[in-house]
Amino acid sequence: MEIKIQARTRCEQTFNHAQGCGLTPLLAHVIANRVQGQGLAFDRIVDPRLADLSAPKQLQDAQRAAQRIVQAINNSEVIGVLTDYDVDGITSHAIISRAFTDYFQVKASQLQQLIGHRMEDGYGVSDGLTNKILSKERLPELIITADCGSSDQVRIARLAAAGIDVIVTDHHAIPAEGIPQAAYAVINPTRDDCEYPDRVIAGCMVAWLLMCQVRLELLDDEGIANTQLVIPKLSGLLDYVALGTVADAVSLFNATNRAVVNTGLHVMNRLERPCWRAMKQLLNRQHAFGSEDLGFQLGPRINARSRMADPYAALRFLLAETDSEAMDQLLLLNADNEDRKLTERQMLEEAICQAEGCLQQKLLSMTVYAESFHAGVQGIVASRLVDRYGHPCVVFSPTNDPEKLSGSARTIADVHIRDALQYVADHTEGVILAFGGHKGAAGLKIARNRLEEFQIYFDHAIRRQLDVEELYPVRLSDGPLSLAKLDLAAFDQLERLQPFGREFEGPQFEGYFNVHSVRLIGKEKIHLSLEFEQDGFYRQAVWFRALSTEGEAVPIHAGDHVHCLYRLAANEFRGERRLQLMVEVCLKQG
Repeated sequence: MEIKIQARTRCEQTFNHAQGCGLTPLLAHVIANRVQGQGLAFDRIVDPRLADLSAPKQLQDAQRAAQRIVQAINNSEVIGVLTDYDVDGITSHAIISRAFTDYFQVKASQLQQLIGHRMEDGYGVSDGLTNKILSKERLPELIITADCGSSDQVRIARLAAAGIDVIVTDHHAIPAEGIPQAAYAVINPTRDDCEYPDRVIAGCMVAWLLMCQVRLELLDDEGIANTQLVIPKLSGLLDYVALGTVADAVSLFNATNRAVVNTGLHVMNRLERPCWRAMKQLLNRQHAFGSEDLGFQLGPRINARSRMADPYAALRFLLAETDSEAMDQLLLLNADNEDRKLTERQMLEEAICQAEGCLQQKLLSMTVYAESFHAGVQGIVASRLVDRYGHPCVVFSPTNDPEKLSGSARTIADVHIRDALQYVADHTEGVILAFGGHKGAAGLKIARNRLEEFQIYFDHAIRRQLDVEELYPVRLSDGPLSLAKLDLAAFDQLERLQPFGREFEGPQFEGYFNVHSVRLIGKEKIHLSLEFEQDGFYRQAVWFRALSTEGEAVPIHAGDHVHCLYRLAANEFRGERRLQLMVEVCLKQG
Protein backbone atom coordinates (compact mmCIF):
# COMPACT_ATOMS: atom_id res chain seq x y z
CA MET A 1 0.00 0.00 0.00
CA GLU A 2 1.63 3.22 -1.16
CA ILE A 3 2.01 6.02 1.36
CA LYS A 4 0.45 9.36 0.42
CA ILE A 5 2.40 12.54 1.13
CA GLN A 6 -0.03 15.28 2.10
CA ALA A 7 0.85 18.95 2.60
CA ARG A 8 -0.17 20.54 5.88
CA THR A 9 -2.57 23.50 5.76
CA ARG A 10 -0.89 26.72 6.81
CA CYS A 11 -2.74 29.19 9.03
CA GLU A 12 -2.01 32.56 7.47
CA GLN A 13 -3.00 34.42 10.64
CA THR A 14 -0.40 32.49 12.64
CA PHE A 15 2.18 32.87 9.86
CA ASN A 16 1.84 36.65 9.82
CA HIS A 17 1.78 36.89 13.62
CA ALA A 18 4.90 34.73 13.95
CA GLN A 19 6.84 36.90 11.49
CA GLY A 20 5.61 39.97 13.35
CA CYS A 21 7.16 38.49 16.49
CA GLY A 22 10.52 38.36 14.73
CA LEU A 23 10.64 34.75 13.57
CA THR A 24 12.17 33.92 10.21
CA PRO A 25 9.85 32.97 7.32
CA LEU A 26 10.97 29.32 7.63
CA LEU A 27 10.12 29.10 11.34
CA ALA A 28 6.90 31.05 10.89
CA HIS A 29 5.88 28.65 8.12
CA VAL A 30 6.52 25.54 10.22
CA ILE A 31 4.68 26.96 13.23
CA ALA A 32 1.73 28.09 11.12
CA ASN A 33 1.41 24.53 9.84
CA ARG A 34 0.81 23.40 13.44
CA VAL A 35 -0.70 26.27 15.42
CA GLN A 36 -4.06 27.82 14.64
CA GLY A 37 -4.66 31.41 15.78
CA GLN A 38 -2.43 33.65 17.86
CA GLY A 39 -2.04 35.18 21.31
CA LEU A 40 -1.08 33.58 24.62
CA ALA A 41 -1.40 29.95 23.50
CA PHE A 42 0.91 30.66 20.57
CA ASP A 43 3.49 32.29 22.83
CA ARG A 44 3.43 29.35 25.25
CA ILE A 45 4.09 26.94 22.38
CA VAL A 46 7.08 28.91 21.05
CA ASP A 47 8.49 29.88 24.44
CA PRO A 48 7.39 27.22 26.99
CA ARG A 49 8.10 28.24 30.60
CA LEU A 50 7.81 26.44 33.93
CA ALA A 51 6.31 29.62 35.36
CA ASP A 52 3.16 28.89 33.35
CA LEU A 53 2.55 25.51 35.03
CA SER A 54 -0.64 25.17 37.04
CA ALA A 55 -0.42 24.53 40.79
CA PRO A 56 -0.33 20.82 41.72
CA LYS A 57 -3.07 21.31 44.33
CA GLN A 58 -5.49 21.73 41.41
CA LEU A 59 -5.22 17.98 40.93
CA GLN A 60 -8.13 16.40 42.76
CA ASP A 61 -6.93 14.53 45.90
CA ALA A 62 -3.37 15.92 45.60
CA GLN A 63 -3.46 17.68 48.96
CA ARG A 64 -5.06 14.70 50.69
CA ALA A 65 -2.44 12.38 49.22
CA ALA A 66 0.45 14.71 50.06
CA GLN A 67 -0.68 15.04 53.67
CA ARG A 68 -0.83 11.25 53.98
CA ILE A 69 2.69 11.00 52.56
CA VAL A 70 3.97 13.59 55.04
CA GLN A 71 2.40 11.51 57.83
CA ALA A 72 4.23 8.44 56.48
CA ILE A 73 7.53 10.35 56.40
CA ASN A 74 7.08 11.65 59.96
CA ASN A 75 6.20 8.18 61.26
CA SER A 76 9.02 6.42 59.35
CA GLU A 77 6.50 4.15 57.64
CA VAL A 78 7.51 1.70 54.93
CA ILE A 79 6.36 3.14 51.60
CA GLY A 80 5.89 1.02 48.49
CA VAL A 81 6.45 2.64 45.09
CA LEU A 82 4.41 0.69 42.54
CA THR A 83 4.76 1.66 38.90
CA ASP A 84 4.25 0.36 35.39
CA TYR A 85 7.21 -1.25 33.62
CA ASP A 86 7.41 1.02 30.56
CA VAL A 87 9.44 4.24 30.29
CA ASP A 88 6.67 6.37 31.76
CA GLY A 89 6.41 4.00 34.72
CA ILE A 90 10.14 3.58 35.27
CA THR A 91 10.81 7.32 35.13
CA SER A 92 7.89 7.84 37.53
CA HIS A 93 9.56 5.37 39.87
CA ALA A 94 12.84 7.26 39.63
CA ILE A 95 11.09 10.59 40.31
CA ILE A 96 9.34 9.35 43.44
CA SER A 97 12.42 7.54 44.74
CA ARG A 98 14.73 10.50 44.17
CA ALA A 99 12.21 12.92 45.68
CA PHE A 100 12.07 10.85 48.88
CA THR A 101 15.78 10.16 49.26
CA ASP A 102 17.41 13.26 47.74
CA TYR A 103 14.89 15.93 48.74
CA PHE A 104 12.76 14.66 51.64
CA GLN A 105 15.62 12.89 53.48
CA VAL A 106 13.83 9.54 53.63
CA LYS A 107 16.10 6.52 54.00
CA ALA A 108 16.18 4.23 50.97
CA SER A 109 15.49 1.31 53.33
CA GLN A 110 12.02 2.77 53.96
CA LEU A 111 11.11 2.38 50.28
CA GLN A 112 9.96 -0.81 48.60
CA GLN A 113 10.35 -1.03 44.82
CA LEU A 114 7.27 -2.70 43.35
CA ILE A 115 7.29 -3.22 39.59
CA GLY A 116 5.39 -6.04 37.94
CA HIS A 117 6.97 -8.42 35.44
CA ARG A 118 5.28 -8.03 32.07
CA MET A 119 5.06 -11.79 31.42
CA GLU A 120 4.54 -13.07 34.97
CA ASP A 121 2.36 -10.35 36.50
CA GLY A 122 0.90 -8.23 33.72
CA TYR A 123 0.16 -4.50 33.75
CA GLY A 124 -0.57 -2.30 36.74
CA VAL A 125 -1.78 -3.40 40.16
CA SER A 126 -2.20 -6.95 38.87
CA ASP A 127 -3.17 -10.09 40.76
CA GLY A 128 0.39 -11.37 40.44
CA LEU A 129 1.99 -8.22 41.82
CA THR A 130 -0.63 -7.95 44.57
CA ASN A 131 0.11 -11.51 45.66
CA LYS A 132 3.84 -10.70 45.82
CA ILE A 133 3.17 -7.63 47.96
CA LEU A 134 0.91 -9.47 50.39
CA SER A 135 3.44 -12.28 50.78
CA LYS A 136 6.19 -9.89 51.93
CA GLU A 137 7.58 -10.36 55.43
CA ARG A 138 7.11 -6.63 56.05
CA LEU A 139 4.04 -5.10 54.44
CA PRO A 140 4.22 -1.44 53.47
CA GLU A 141 1.88 0.88 55.35
CA LEU A 142 1.47 3.03 52.24
CA ILE A 143 1.72 2.35 48.51
CA ILE A 144 2.00 5.07 45.87
CA THR A 145 1.26 3.95 42.32
CA ALA A 146 2.38 5.80 39.20
CA ASP A 147 1.21 5.39 35.60
CA CYS A 148 -1.29 2.74 36.71
CA GLY A 149 -4.05 1.96 39.19
CA SER A 150 -7.12 3.73 37.82
CA SER A 151 -8.69 0.44 36.68
CA ASP A 152 -7.54 -1.74 39.59
CA GLN A 153 -10.29 -1.48 42.21
CA VAL A 154 -10.35 -5.22 43.00
CA ARG A 155 -6.63 -5.50 43.75
CA ILE A 156 -6.53 -2.17 45.58
CA ALA A 157 -9.38 -3.41 47.78
CA ARG A 158 -7.28 -6.48 48.67
CA LEU A 159 -4.37 -4.25 49.66
CA ALA A 160 -6.66 -1.96 51.68
CA ALA A 161 -8.12 -4.96 53.48
CA ALA A 162 -4.57 -5.86 54.56
CA GLY A 163 -4.21 -2.41 56.15
CA ILE A 164 -2.30 -0.74 53.30
CA ASP A 165 -3.30 2.74 52.18
CA VAL A 166 -3.02 3.07 48.41
CA ILE A 167 -2.50 6.42 46.67
CA VAL A 168 -3.12 6.11 42.93
CA THR A 169 -1.36 8.48 40.55
CA ASP A 170 -2.15 7.85 36.90
CA HIS A 171 -3.05 9.51 33.61
CA HIS A 172 -4.99 6.74 31.87
CA ALA A 173 -8.71 7.11 31.27
CA ILE A 174 -11.00 6.45 34.22
CA PRO A 175 -13.08 3.28 33.61
CA ALA A 176 -16.84 3.48 33.18
CA GLU A 177 -17.40 2.29 36.76
CA GLY A 178 -15.38 5.22 38.10
CA ILE A 179 -12.26 5.62 40.20
CA PRO A 180 -11.14 2.80 42.54
CA GLN A 181 -13.12 3.55 45.69
CA ALA A 182 -10.81 1.45 47.87
CA ALA A 183 -7.90 3.81 47.21
CA TYR A 184 -6.96 6.39 49.85
CA ALA A 185 -6.61 8.98 47.06
CA VAL A 186 -6.77 8.96 43.26
CA ILE A 187 -4.78 11.63 41.44
CA ASN A 188 -5.60 11.55 37.75
CA PRO A 189 -6.11 14.63 35.52
CA THR A 190 -8.73 12.75 33.48
CA ARG A 191 -11.12 12.65 36.47
CA ASP A 192 -14.33 14.53 35.76
CA ASP A 193 -14.01 16.38 39.08
CA CYS A 194 -10.37 17.35 38.53
CA GLU A 195 -9.68 21.07 38.03
CA TYR A 196 -6.14 20.68 36.70
CA PRO A 197 -6.34 22.28 33.24
CA ASP A 198 -3.93 19.94 31.39
CA ARG A 199 -5.50 16.51 30.97
CA VAL A 200 -2.93 15.08 28.56
CA ILE A 201 0.15 14.98 30.80
CA ALA A 202 2.13 11.75 31.22
CA GLY A 203 2.07 9.54 34.30
CA CYS A 204 5.57 10.72 35.27
CA MET A 205 4.33 14.32 35.27
CA VAL A 206 1.44 13.41 37.58
CA ALA A 207 3.95 11.74 39.92
CA TRP A 208 6.23 14.81 39.79
CA LEU A 209 3.33 17.17 40.56
CA LEU A 210 2.37 15.07 43.59
CA MET A 211 5.96 15.19 44.85
CA CYS A 212 5.88 18.99 44.39
CA GLN A 213 2.75 19.11 46.55
CA VAL A 214 4.43 16.88 49.15
CA ARG A 215 7.30 19.39 49.26
CA LEU A 216 4.85 22.21 49.94
CA GLU A 217 3.11 20.21 52.66
CA LEU A 218 6.47 19.39 54.26
CA LEU A 219 7.44 23.06 54.31
CA ASP A 220 4.12 23.85 56.03
CA ASP A 221 4.39 20.96 58.47
CA GLU A 222 5.08 22.28 61.99
CA GLY A 223 7.24 19.39 63.06
CA ILE A 224 9.52 19.68 60.06
CA ALA A 225 9.44 23.48 59.95
CA ASN A 226 10.96 23.57 63.43
CA THR A 227 14.01 21.69 62.13
CA GLN A 228 14.71 24.51 59.65
CA LEU A 229 14.95 21.88 56.88
CA VAL A 230 15.59 23.36 53.44
CA ILE A 231 13.90 21.45 50.61
CA PRO A 232 14.88 22.67 47.13
CA LYS A 233 12.34 22.85 44.34
CA LEU A 234 12.04 19.66 42.32
CA SER A 235 12.98 21.04 38.89
CA GLY A 236 16.12 18.91 39.12
CA LEU A 237 13.93 15.85 38.51
CA LEU A 238 12.53 17.15 35.23
CA ASP A 239 15.10 15.19 33.21
CA TYR A 240 13.18 12.05 34.20
CA VAL A 241 9.88 13.78 33.40
CA ALA A 242 11.15 14.80 29.95
CA LEU A 243 12.16 11.25 29.09
CA GLY A 244 8.88 9.72 30.26
CA THR A 245 6.78 12.40 28.56
CA VAL A 246 8.38 12.02 25.13
CA ALA A 247 8.61 8.21 25.31
CA ASP A 248 4.94 7.87 26.28
CA ALA A 249 3.96 9.92 23.20
CA VAL A 250 1.66 12.35 24.97
CA SER A 251 0.92 15.62 23.20
CA LEU A 252 3.82 18.02 22.71
CA PHE A 253 1.42 20.64 21.40
CA ASN A 254 0.38 20.92 25.05
CA ALA A 255 2.15 23.88 26.69
CA THR A 256 2.72 22.07 30.00
CA ASN A 257 4.42 19.14 28.32
CA ARG A 258 6.54 21.43 26.17
CA ALA A 259 7.69 23.35 29.22
CA VAL A 260 8.74 20.30 31.24
CA VAL A 261 10.45 18.61 28.27
CA ASN A 262 12.29 21.80 27.37
CA THR A 263 13.51 22.31 30.94
CA GLY A 264 14.16 18.60 31.42
CA LEU A 265 16.45 18.50 28.41
CA HIS A 266 18.48 21.36 29.89
CA VAL A 267 18.79 19.39 33.15
CA MET A 268 19.76 16.24 31.27
CA ASN A 269 22.39 17.99 29.18
CA ARG A 270 24.18 19.19 32.29
CA LEU A 271 25.22 15.52 32.49
CA GLU A 272 25.11 15.51 36.28
CA ARG A 273 23.66 11.99 36.42
CA PRO A 274 25.82 8.97 35.62
CA CYS A 275 23.02 7.51 33.48
CA TRP A 276 23.12 10.39 30.98
CA ARG A 277 26.91 10.35 30.84
CA ALA A 278 26.83 6.62 30.12
CA MET A 279 24.22 7.03 27.38
CA LYS A 280 26.18 9.81 25.73
CA GLN A 281 29.29 7.61 25.76
CA LEU A 282 27.43 4.59 24.33
CA LEU A 283 25.90 6.63 21.52
CA ASN A 284 29.16 8.52 20.94
CA ARG A 285 26.99 11.62 20.97
CA GLN A 286 28.87 14.82 20.17
CA HIS A 287 25.93 17.17 20.56
CA ALA A 288 23.33 17.74 23.26
CA PHE A 289 20.42 15.36 23.74
CA GLY A 290 17.21 16.44 21.98
CA SER A 291 13.64 15.20 22.04
CA GLU A 292 14.35 12.75 19.21
CA ASP A 293 17.08 11.14 21.33
CA LEU A 294 14.53 10.64 24.10
CA GLY A 295 12.02 9.04 21.75
CA PHE A 296 14.31 6.95 19.56
CA GLN A 297 17.46 6.24 21.59
CA LEU A 298 16.90 6.40 25.35
CA GLY A 299 13.23 5.37 25.44
CA PRO A 300 13.53 2.17 23.38
CA ARG A 301 16.47 0.88 25.44
CA ILE A 302 14.57 1.29 28.70
CA ASN A 303 11.40 -0.19 27.23
CA ALA A 304 13.34 -3.14 25.81
CA ARG A 305 14.28 -4.33 29.30
CA SER A 306 10.68 -4.59 30.45
CA ARG A 307 9.69 -6.21 27.17
CA MET A 308 12.39 -8.88 27.20
CA ALA A 309 13.18 -9.35 30.92
CA ASP A 310 12.53 -7.86 34.38
CA PRO A 311 12.42 -4.04 34.48
CA TYR A 312 14.67 -3.44 37.48
CA ALA A 313 17.85 -3.02 35.42
CA ALA A 314 16.20 0.00 33.76
CA LEU A 315 15.44 1.51 37.17
CA ARG A 316 18.96 0.78 38.42
CA PHE A 317 20.30 2.53 35.31
CA LEU A 318 18.32 5.70 36.02
CA LEU A 319 19.22 5.68 39.71
CA ALA A 320 22.90 4.70 39.28
CA GLU A 321 25.28 6.51 41.62
CA THR A 322 28.50 5.87 39.65
CA ASP A 323 29.51 5.92 36.00
CA SER A 324 30.56 2.26 36.08
CA GLU A 325 27.24 1.15 37.57
CA ALA A 326 25.32 3.17 34.97
CA MET A 327 27.33 1.69 32.10
CA ASP A 328 26.94 -1.88 33.42
CA GLN A 329 23.15 -1.48 33.52
CA LEU A 330 23.07 0.31 30.18
CA LEU A 331 24.92 -2.54 28.48
CA LEU A 332 22.21 -4.90 29.76
CA LEU A 333 19.53 -2.60 28.34
CA ASN A 334 21.39 -2.37 25.05
CA ALA A 335 21.65 -6.15 24.73
CA ASP A 336 17.94 -6.48 25.43
CA ASN A 337 17.26 -3.85 22.78
CA GLU A 338 19.15 -5.93 20.20
CA ASP A 339 17.11 -9.01 21.19
CA ARG A 340 13.96 -6.92 20.92
CA LYS A 341 14.86 -5.85 17.37
CA LEU A 342 15.30 -9.46 16.27
CA THR A 343 12.01 -10.55 17.84
CA GLU A 344 10.28 -7.54 16.32
CA ARG A 345 11.51 -8.35 12.80
CA GLN A 346 10.32 -11.94 13.07
CA MET A 347 6.90 -10.91 14.40
CA LEU A 348 6.49 -8.16 11.84
CA GLU A 349 6.91 -10.56 8.91
CA GLU A 350 3.99 -12.70 10.10
CA ALA A 351 1.94 -9.64 11.13
CA ILE A 352 2.29 -8.11 7.66
CA CYS A 353 0.97 -11.30 6.07
CA GLN A 354 -2.11 -11.20 8.30
CA ALA A 355 -2.55 -7.47 7.79
CA GLU A 356 -2.70 -8.00 4.04
CA GLY A 357 -5.58 -10.39 4.68
CA CYS A 358 -7.43 -7.67 6.59
CA LEU A 359 -7.02 -5.39 3.56
CA GLN A 360 -8.48 -8.05 1.28
CA GLN A 361 -11.51 -8.24 3.58
CA LYS A 362 -11.96 -4.45 3.21
CA LEU A 363 -11.65 -3.94 6.96
CA LEU A 364 -10.87 -0.51 8.39
CA SER A 365 -9.02 -2.14 11.29
CA MET A 366 -6.36 -4.80 11.67
CA THR A 367 -6.38 -7.61 14.24
CA VAL A 368 -3.45 -10.03 14.13
CA TYR A 369 -2.40 -12.96 16.32
CA ALA A 370 0.02 -15.88 16.26
CA GLU A 371 1.11 -18.42 18.85
CA SER A 372 4.72 -17.38 18.27
CA PHE A 373 4.10 -13.71 19.08
CA HIS A 374 5.88 -12.12 22.07
CA ALA A 375 3.79 -9.93 24.38
CA GLY A 376 6.73 -7.64 25.04
CA VAL A 377 6.96 -6.52 21.41
CA GLN A 378 3.30 -6.51 20.38
CA GLY A 379 2.92 -2.74 20.95
CA ILE A 380 5.88 -1.93 18.70
CA VAL A 381 4.59 -4.25 15.98
CA ALA A 382 1.14 -2.66 16.23
CA SER A 383 2.76 0.76 15.72
CA ARG A 384 4.70 -0.52 12.71
CA LEU A 385 1.47 -1.78 11.12
CA VAL A 386 -0.29 1.54 11.73
CA ASP A 387 2.62 3.36 10.08
CA ARG A 388 2.64 0.95 7.15
CA TYR A 389 -1.10 0.73 6.45
CA GLY A 390 -2.78 3.69 8.16
CA HIS A 391 -5.29 1.43 9.95
CA PRO A 392 -5.96 1.16 13.69
CA CYS A 393 -4.45 -2.10 14.83
CA VAL A 394 -4.45 -4.63 17.67
CA VAL A 395 -1.69 -7.24 17.97
CA PHE A 396 -2.41 -10.20 20.25
CA SER A 397 -0.08 -12.78 21.77
CA PRO A 398 -0.48 -15.75 24.14
CA THR A 399 -0.43 -15.41 27.93
CA ASN A 400 0.40 -17.81 30.74
CA ASP A 401 -3.33 -18.49 30.93
CA PRO A 402 -4.27 -20.67 27.92
CA GLU A 403 -7.77 -19.16 27.94
CA LYS A 404 -6.62 -15.56 27.48
CA LEU A 405 -4.80 -13.41 24.93
CA SER A 406 -2.89 -10.22 25.64
CA GLY A 407 -3.19 -7.34 23.17
CA SER A 408 -1.71 -3.93 22.39
CA ALA A 409 -3.71 -1.42 20.36
CA ARG A 410 -2.39 1.54 18.38
CA THR A 411 -4.27 3.98 16.23
CA ILE A 412 -4.36 6.84 13.73
CA ALA A 413 -5.03 10.49 14.49
CA ASP A 414 -8.79 10.37 13.82
CA VAL A 415 -9.59 7.34 16.00
CA HIS A 416 -9.73 7.27 19.82
CA ILE A 417 -8.54 3.74 20.51
CA ARG A 418 -9.75 3.44 24.09
CA ASP A 419 -13.23 4.60 23.06
CA ALA A 420 -13.19 1.89 20.39
CA LEU A 421 -12.40 -0.76 23.00
CA GLN A 422 -15.10 0.65 25.26
CA TYR A 423 -17.58 0.15 22.40
CA VAL A 424 -16.56 -3.50 22.07
CA ALA A 425 -16.87 -4.01 25.83
CA ASP A 426 -20.32 -2.37 25.88
CA HIS A 427 -21.68 -4.44 22.97
CA THR A 428 -20.31 -7.85 23.90
CA GLU A 429 -20.14 -9.98 27.02
CA GLY A 430 -17.04 -11.86 28.04
CA VAL A 431 -14.99 -10.88 24.98
CA ILE A 432 -12.82 -8.19 26.59
CA LEU A 433 -11.71 -9.29 30.04
CA ALA A 434 -9.72 -6.16 30.92
CA PHE A 435 -8.52 -3.03 29.15
CA GLY A 436 -7.10 0.42 29.74
CA GLY A 437 -5.31 3.20 27.94
CA HIS A 438 -5.91 6.55 26.29
CA LYS A 439 -6.58 8.08 22.88
CA GLY A 440 -3.44 6.88 21.13
CA ALA A 441 -2.66 3.52 22.73
CA ALA A 442 -4.26 0.85 24.88
CA GLY A 443 -3.69 -2.59 26.33
CA LEU A 444 -6.24 -5.35 26.78
CA LYS A 445 -6.92 -8.99 27.53
CA ILE A 446 -9.56 -11.01 25.70
CA ALA A 447 -10.95 -14.54 25.83
CA ARG A 448 -8.93 -16.61 23.39
CA ASN A 449 -11.99 -18.35 21.91
CA ARG A 450 -13.65 -14.97 21.17
CA LEU A 451 -10.91 -13.53 18.92
CA GLU A 452 -13.07 -13.55 15.76
CA GLU A 453 -15.93 -11.86 17.61
CA PHE A 454 -13.53 -9.20 18.87
CA GLN A 455 -12.30 -8.53 15.33
CA ILE A 456 -15.87 -8.00 14.07
CA TYR A 457 -16.90 -5.61 16.84
CA PHE A 458 -13.58 -3.78 16.82
CA ASP A 459 -14.05 -3.02 13.14
CA HIS A 460 -17.59 -1.82 13.88
CA ALA A 461 -16.17 0.48 16.55
CA ILE A 462 -13.64 1.97 14.14
CA ARG A 463 -16.30 2.57 11.47
CA ARG A 464 -18.45 4.44 14.01
CA GLN A 465 -15.63 6.98 14.44
CA LEU A 466 -14.83 7.36 10.73
CA ASP A 467 -16.91 8.45 7.76
CA VAL A 468 -14.80 6.70 5.12
CA GLU A 469 -14.78 3.40 3.27
CA GLU A 470 -11.03 3.18 2.78
CA LEU A 471 -7.93 4.08 4.77
CA TYR A 472 -4.38 4.51 3.60
CA PRO A 473 -1.14 5.65 5.27
CA VAL A 474 -0.64 9.41 5.18
CA ARG A 475 2.51 11.41 5.96
CA LEU A 476 2.23 15.14 6.50
CA SER A 477 4.63 17.49 4.76
CA ASP A 478 5.70 21.06 5.50
CA GLY A 479 6.02 21.58 1.77
CA PRO A 480 8.98 21.67 -0.62
CA LEU A 481 12.44 23.04 0.05
CA SER A 482 14.96 23.09 -2.78
CA LEU A 483 18.32 21.45 -2.19
CA ALA A 484 19.93 24.77 -3.04
CA LYS A 485 18.40 26.35 0.09
CA LEU A 486 19.24 23.52 2.46
CA ASP A 487 22.14 24.15 4.81
CA LEU A 488 23.10 23.84 8.46
CA ALA A 489 21.73 27.32 9.14
CA ALA A 490 18.25 26.09 8.17
CA PHE A 491 18.65 23.07 10.45
CA ASP A 492 19.81 25.24 13.35
CA GLN A 493 16.81 27.51 12.85
CA LEU A 494 14.41 24.60 13.07
CA GLU A 495 16.06 23.31 16.25
CA ARG A 496 14.76 26.43 17.98
CA LEU A 497 11.29 24.87 17.84
CA GLN A 498 12.28 21.87 19.98
CA PRO A 499 10.85 19.85 21.62
CA PHE A 500 9.16 17.82 18.90
CA GLY A 501 6.81 14.92 19.41
CA ARG A 502 3.21 13.83 19.09
CA GLU A 503 0.91 16.65 17.89
CA PHE A 504 3.94 18.92 17.42
CA GLU A 505 5.94 16.75 15.08
CA GLY A 506 9.36 17.72 13.82
CA PRO A 507 9.29 19.48 10.45
CA GLN A 508 9.38 17.27 7.37
CA PHE A 509 9.75 18.56 3.84
CA GLU A 510 9.22 17.04 0.42
CA GLY A 511 11.02 17.18 -2.88
CA TYR A 512 11.56 15.47 -6.25
CA PHE A 513 15.15 14.27 -6.66
CA ASN A 514 17.36 12.27 -8.97
CA VAL A 515 19.09 9.39 -7.21
CA HIS A 516 22.83 9.66 -7.78
CA SER A 517 23.96 6.73 -5.62
CA VAL A 518 22.52 3.99 -3.35
CA ARG A 519 24.34 1.83 -0.79
CA LEU A 520 23.14 -0.67 1.83
CA ILE A 521 24.44 0.17 5.32
CA GLY A 522 24.13 -1.00 8.91
CA LYS A 523 24.57 -4.30 10.70
CA GLU A 524 21.15 -5.52 9.56
CA LYS A 525 21.57 -4.34 5.94
CA ILE A 526 18.09 -2.86 5.83
CA HIS A 527 19.15 0.82 5.75
CA LEU A 528 20.24 2.88 2.74
CA SER A 529 22.82 5.61 2.26
CA LEU A 530 21.79 7.83 -0.64
CA GLU A 531 22.93 10.85 -2.61
CA PHE A 532 20.27 13.05 -4.20
CA GLU A 533 20.62 15.59 -6.99
CA GLN A 534 18.35 18.50 -7.85
CA ASP A 535 19.18 21.31 -10.27
CA GLY A 536 22.88 20.58 -9.98
CA PHE A 537 22.94 20.53 -6.16
CA TYR A 538 23.79 17.32 -4.27
CA ARG A 539 22.90 16.24 -0.72
CA GLN A 540 23.69 13.12 1.31
CA ALA A 541 20.73 11.23 2.77
CA VAL A 542 20.01 8.20 4.95
CA TRP A 543 16.86 6.07 4.74
CA PHE A 544 16.45 3.90 7.83
CA ARG A 545 14.32 0.75 7.49
CA ALA A 546 14.17 1.15 3.73
CA LEU A 547 13.85 -2.65 3.62
CA SER A 548 11.44 -4.57 5.85
CA THR A 549 13.83 -7.51 6.14
CA GLU A 550 17.43 -8.23 5.23
CA GLY A 551 17.76 -9.71 1.74
CA GLU A 552 14.67 -7.94 0.41
CA ALA A 553 15.01 -6.21 -2.97
CA VAL A 554 16.33 -2.65 -2.74
CA PRO A 555 13.38 -0.36 -3.63
CA ILE A 556 15.33 2.33 -5.55
CA HIS A 557 18.51 2.48 -7.63
CA ALA A 558 20.91 5.05 -9.04
CA GLY A 559 19.27 6.86 -11.92
CA ASP A 560 15.76 6.70 -10.47
CA HIS A 561 13.60 9.80 -10.04
CA VAL A 562 11.92 9.89 -6.62
CA HIS A 563 9.45 11.89 -4.55
CA CYS A 564 10.77 12.07 -0.97
CA LEU A 565 9.57 13.15 2.43
CA TYR A 566 12.53 13.98 4.66
CA ARG A 567 13.72 15.86 7.70
CA LEU A 568 16.97 17.72 8.27
CA ALA A 569 19.73 16.46 10.56
CA ALA A 570 23.31 17.36 11.39
CA ASN A 571 25.83 14.55 10.98
CA GLU A 572 28.94 15.01 13.13
CA PHE A 573 32.01 12.92 12.36
CA ARG A 574 35.59 13.53 13.46
CA GLY A 575 34.80 17.07 14.43
CA GLU A 576 33.15 17.94 11.09
CA ARG A 577 29.47 18.84 11.00
CA ARG A 578 27.47 18.29 7.81
CA LEU A 579 23.84 18.55 6.80
CA GLN A 580 22.12 15.25 6.12
CA LEU A 581 18.61 14.41 4.90
CA MET A 582 16.79 11.72 6.89
CA VAL A 583 14.37 10.06 4.48
CA GLU A 584 10.97 9.10 5.87
CA VAL A 585 9.21 8.20 2.61
CA CYS A 586 10.74 7.59 -0.83
CA LEU A 587 8.39 6.98 -3.76
CA LYS A 588 9.79 5.99 -7.14
CA GLN A 589 8.38 8.08 -9.98
CA GLY A 590 7.65 6.99 -13.52
